[in-house]
Formats: sequence, structure tokens, C-alpha cells
Amino acid sequence: MGHSERKTEQLLIPGTKKETEAGNYDIYPGYSTEPGALKNSYSELAEFILKQKKVIFDGYAGVFWDKLKSQIDKELRLKNKKAIWYDFSVATKNPDQIDAIIEPYLGGNDPVFGKKANLELNDFFDVGIIKDLNPEESTDIHIIYGTGAALSHWKDSALIYVDLPKNELQFRMRAGRVKNLGAQSIDAPKKMYKRFYFVDWVVLNKHKQKLLPQLDIIIDAQRPDEITWTNGETLRECLHSMSTNFFRVRPWFEPGPWGGTWIKDNIEQLNKDVPNYAWSFELIVPENGLLLEDERKMLEVSFDMLMYQENRSVLGEAAKRFGYEFPIRFDFLDTFDGGNLSIQCHPLTEYIKKEFGESFTQDETYYILDRKDDSIVYLGFRESIDPDGFKKELKESFSNNTKVDIKKYVMSYPSQKHDFFLIPAGTIHGSGINNLVLEISATPYIFTFKLYDWLRPDLDGKPRPLNIDRGFDNLQFDRKGDYVTNNLISKPYLLESGDDWELYHLPTHAEHFYDVHRYEFITEVHAETNGECHVLMLVEGESITLQTTNGKQQRFNYAETFVVPAAAKSYMLVNNSPKKAKVIKAFVKPDQNEEI
Repeated sequence: MGHSERKTEQLLIPGTKKETEAGNYDIYPGYSTEPGALKNSYSELAEFILKQKKVIFDGYAGVFWDKLKSQIDKELRLKNKKAIWYDFSVATKNPDQIDAIIEPYLGGNDPVFGKKANLELNDFFDVGIIKDLNPEESTDIHIIYGTGAALSHWKDSALIYVDLPKNELQFRMRAGRVKNLGAQSIDAPKKMYKRFYFVDWVVLNKHKQKLLPQLDIIIDAQRPDEITWTNGETLRECLHSMSTNFFRVRPWFEPGPWGGTWIKDNIEQLNKDVPNYAWSFELIVPENGLLLEDERKMLEVSFDMLMYQENRSVLGEAAKRFGYEFPIRFDFLDTFDGGNLSIQCHPLTEYIKKEFGESFTQDETYYILDRKDDSIVYLGFRESIDPDGFKKELKESFSNNTKVDIKKYVMSYPSQKHDFFLIPAGTIHGSGINNLVLEISATPYIFTFKLYDWLRPDLDGKPRPLNIDRGFDNLQFDRKGDYVTNNLISKPYLLESGDDWELYHLPTHAEHFYDVHRYEFITEVHAETNGECHVLMLVEGESITLQTTNGKQQRFNYAETFVVPAAAKSYMLVNNSPKKAKVIKAFVKPDQNEEI
């Protein structure tokens, strides 16, 4: 794909992966299919189409439909067959109608936040025009294509879905190559992202959920010149297998204004020609994909497909509360040789429901995976906090570009490896320089109210928007002084032990719906899921091998996040080196499973 089609320093995922050595973080983690299940040629896809009378090509936002059509048409012509193509986008309502439909969800002039849309994909299309797209019976192959094409309800047709990972969609968006759903023109990337998050992704995901059980073929469209696809049955079988064994999502990485050097220095497969890496999306499942792997060939599908088909197997008892949403998030915040994160807080539960339409809030924790020099974490208020004075100084700083002495208001604590800081919603906080933070959090991930950002611009040179008023609607000023030391810094204790293993409890705050344990072992340790989904990471050691009771096994390396679903029932972790291994495990607290 040409550079002009995606704006990013991240490398496009190759069609075929290289082997990763033990101990080296793998940025392309695949789940093995049956041999020969993945195809990587347009010619083979054309063979399938030749056997059909009618074909529906539906798919996600951001797909380069013209390129896909051109490649398939070329293959059909080589086989002496011509198809009649119908462009489903002609049924899109006019932009003024769409703008009126989505306006209530876009948050007005707010540059960051809207409210999750209560819409369906068919709200964006004209029913009358859709009916006119119905083909006459003939001996030709009729193909309808475009996002939403399955809404045509063509009978006796093959259904092909073209998926696109969220990271590639955003890279295409930043390059000005894609539009929002039904939009007339390309907008500024941040504005487009807000619309994708609160409107487009919501309706497209619901549509995808309906199609999943009946897909004949799934295509990974992130490499338009090098297609990868498989049949729907293979996809559904792999999702089922994952839901009873394990999975690891494909992580992706982003630079940021405060980003650091740890990720760049320690993850071999990444492009090093970047200013920094600030984030790793280890398990931010609304934006991560799952890779299927067949003899080194790779096909990526969105994570939500697993939840739509197998949410009860994955989440166990917690499915009653979280439905198709995966509740726990893991990500890295890298400030090695970088900058401080903004001083910030997150919305309270009622606030996030009312203002943004989310079903649960962004409660967080910081687990210190690595650090150097005099690293600190900002957490909680000083005992002497004067809320009005603090707000006045923040507002003046924003208006006049003047520095704030944050330590006059906010406490800071030295950070050491394996320290665990607790950040329930409404708590003021931020990582300082020279930390690699493993953020173990509830899944919502964009609802950060920045109060002070050290007067720095974003990577595009523009001021980063602050959310002082929203922040003050949520800040808990009683989280100060001794309360912070006693309640917001976890104090691990031993739960169980054996010959060469120990299980520690790292208690979270009473308001966190998830809890954290840490296994420490020399050789191996056995674990039961007890009807819970376990999110795990090797936080000390070279590599471990996971073995499930179903006979599957997989090596996981240092700092890799992986998930053992509730339906796996039990599993064993085997240490692959003589030094002690430490594995973090996060899970929903048993008393938090009921719907609230």
C-alpha cells in the first residue's frame, strides 16, 4: 500500500510473519487454524464467486471498495466471466439528513466527547433506493458491494464481509483517505475520530454482530494488494476454540506528546524511526483485533466478533453484567526519558452514563512494570487542598499559558517496580517521567479529563484541549493526605503457596469491579478459572508456556498480555527459565458479576 494511503510510522502488518524468539515480545500473535484454512489470492476468491448467482460484499468503514472491486473484476475477466456490480453507497441518505440524525450524539462544540448513538445502520440509508437495487433474474453474476450492503436483503446470495482493523482505519483517516459513515467530505482527524467513536462504530458493530452467524467468507482488507480471507465456518470455529482456551489480541502502538523510549528500546519488531511510543494498546478491545494464523499467513478480525459469538464462554458469570463488552483493559504508558502525563481524572459512574452513554466508567490502576532514576506517580490531593484556589489557578494557567506548581496541590509518591497504585474514578492522578506503567483498568479509554498538561502542545503543534470544568464535576477532594496512603496504594499479601510457588493478592479499591492477583513461581503453577475470565501478563521473567485442560498450549513472552476465558476451566503456567517468574492476573470480582 502506498504511503499516501496511511499516515503513520507503524509498519503495515505483513501477510506472512517471522518466528519470534523466546523472551522477545511478539507484535503479531496468531491463533492457529487448520492447515490451508487461510487463503491469500484474489484468484481463489474469484473461484468461489464463479459458483454464485448473487454475492453481497458488506464491510466496515474505511475499506477501499474501488480497489477491491477492480481486483475481483480483473480475476473474473481472466476466467472469462463478467459480473454486474451494484454500488450500495448510492442508497445513502443525503448528508443533510444524516447530519440531522447524528447531531444529538456529537457533543456540540466539545472537541473530544459526544454520546454513544442509539441508532441502527439502516437509519443511514434510503429504503426506496435499496429496493431498486434488487437484480433481475439472469445468468450473470450480480454483486452488490459497500458498507451496509447486506441491508439489501438479496435472497439466495453469498455473504462476504470485508473487515478492517481500527488502527488501519485511523491511519487511513489521518491520511485523508476515508470519510465518516455517509459523510459528504473528509474532516479533521480528531473530529472524525469523535464521530467514529460515538456514532459510526456503534452502528457498524451492531450490524456486524447480526451478520456474523451467516457469513460465508471473511476478508481482512488492511493489505488491499495482498488479500487474506477464509470461510465463515473457519472463523466461527476459531472463535469458539479461543473461547475455551486462550487468546492474545494484536497490540498496536502510538506516539504521544509525553511518550518515551522503553517500548522502542525493548520491542524488536517495531519501527524504530519514530519520535517515541507513548501507548501500547495491549488489550483495549474496542480497538484491537485477533489474528488467525495458518503456516505463517495472518488474517485479522475485530475482537468484538469473539464477544458477539462467545461472550458467555469468555466472561462466564460476568456476562450477566457486561454482555458483549469486555470489561478489563491492559495498556502501557511509556514515559522513559519522556514527559509527565497530564494531571487528570476520570468520570464517576453516573456521570459517564448520563453524559456519554457508557455503561460503566474508567476506573484505573497503575502497575509499575519498570522505572528508572527518581520516578514518581502523582496521586491524590494534599491535605491542605483548596478546591476553589486550585480551579482558579488552572483556569488562569490555561488562559495565560502560565506554569502551575502542581505539587502544591497534588501529592506524589516514588515508584518502584511492581508497585500498584489505585485510581478509582474521580481521583486526581498522572504518571511522572521515567515510568513504564501497566495500566490495568476498566475498558472505557477515552474519558480522560485533563486539568493541567504542562503547557505543551500535541504532536501536531496545537494546544491539547483541557477539561477543567468536567474534571471539577467529578473530582473527589476527600481523597487526600493519609486517605491516599492508606487506601490508594495497594498492600499485597500472601494468599496461597506451594513448594516453589506463591499467590499474592494485590487488593484494589472498593469501587473497582476488578481485582488483581500475582503468581510467583520457579517451575509451574496450576490455576482454576472458577467461572471467571483471567487477563494475564508475565511481569517478570523471560517466557512462560500456558497449557489448557483442552490440550492447547502457547508460549507467552515478557510483557505480553493474554487472556484465559472462563470456559477454559483450568490451566497451567510453566516457567521456561530457572529464574522466578511473576504473572499478574486481573479478573472481575465475584460479587460484581450481577447486572447493576
